[in-house]
Amino acid sequence: MHKIHKLIIKPFFILTILFLIISRAPSVVLPAEGNEKSHTTHSVIDDYDPLTGQPKCINCHNGEAKPSIDYTRDASCLQCHNSGFSDKYLAIDSKFDKTIIASAEQNPPTPPLTKGGNDYLSPLTKGENKHLPPLEKGGKGGFEKVSHANMMLIPAGEFTMGSNDWWPKCQPEHKVSLNAFYMDKYEVTNKQYKKFVTATKREPPADWDNGKIPKGRENHPVVFVSWFDGNDFCKWDGKRLPTEAEWEKAARGTDGRTFPWGNKFDAKKGNMPQLGKGDTMPVGSFENGKSPYGLYDMAGNVFEWTFDWFKPYPGNTHPDENYGEKYKVVRGGSWYDCTYYKCGISSPTYNRIFFNPNTTNNNFGFRCAKDADK
Repeated sequence: MHKIHKLIIKPFFILTILFLIISRAPSVVLPAEGNEKSHTTHSVIDDYDPLTGQPKCINCHNGEAKPSIDYTRDASCLQCHNSGFSDKYLAIDSKFDKTIIASAEQNPPTPPLTKGGNDYLSPLTKGENKHLPPLEKGGKGGFEKVSHANMMLIPAGEFTMGSNDWWPKCQPEHKVSLNAFYMDKYEVTNKQYKKFVTATKREPPADWDNGKIPKGRENHPVVFVSWFDGNDFCKWDGKRLPTEAEWEKAARGTDGRTFPWGNKFDAKKGNMPQLGKGDTMPVGSFENGKSPYGLYDMAGNVFEWTFDWFKPYPGNTHPDENYGEKYKVVRGGSWYDCTYYKCGISSPTYNRIFFNPNTTNNNFGFRCAKDADK
């Protein structure tokens, strides 16, 4: 009888221990079977940096598995990239306008129009240009002599670049000294780009119907242009794309301001999402939104291509698999509201984002620059 009792108690004791272990294990909620759009919930607040609220993207975006510019590649992206997932993520935005959060959650925007399918979502191999041939060397270009009309002189000297109070990719704040240079007062317009298309027989932007500028948009910034389009246009016009540092100095000046007009956010000083226009506007529409050097639309209207690859600033120790010669930097923000995708407010002068240089969409454009001694 004693032996039988021991045989019964021992298995019962083992089962009890196992039950306690299982009951204390963290639960994982999986997406509903057969529903690819179901939101996964295994991502928790610990995935967000406690200081900045920025997600620890490296947890998912490791190597080339999930390019950081693609939020629709598969259903698992929804664990972070969905409306209202984490209020902490938009904490920085709320410093300027708390209504940004509510607006982004209540009115999810239409994804930006893109040309060429998803080619732009993959990183670029160095030297690769998937869609467009470079200009032939030795060509005359579109100029006899470079004119400084509608260009502003940015004097030589030192300025503050970056910010210690923004995303890690924009850190650290540091001093940069530049030679004097000229920069276009306005973003390149459809009317200007038409001359380039005609002279070089370049493929026109995707929003031009039968090669014609949409009616009434002659003085809107040209869009659906890749980095290669912008780079070749500037060369054709005897100029070049501005470096990232040149762009920031032209927008920010030497006093370290947050926006081209000052440190206080104002939705009425640029064609930004908070204005609610929902489309491009003619260049130079905001007289009170100019930069310290008199440049228009350095916040909003269209993102602007810069010459530089997306690389870390000197002294930056934050790991990012996107650094290197894969993506080009765009600056300035646009009319398009990307806060739904948790990208953060994009209009600060020091904000930087990156895209494959083949990207073309309805909120990317450019302006040109030129050395002052040429």
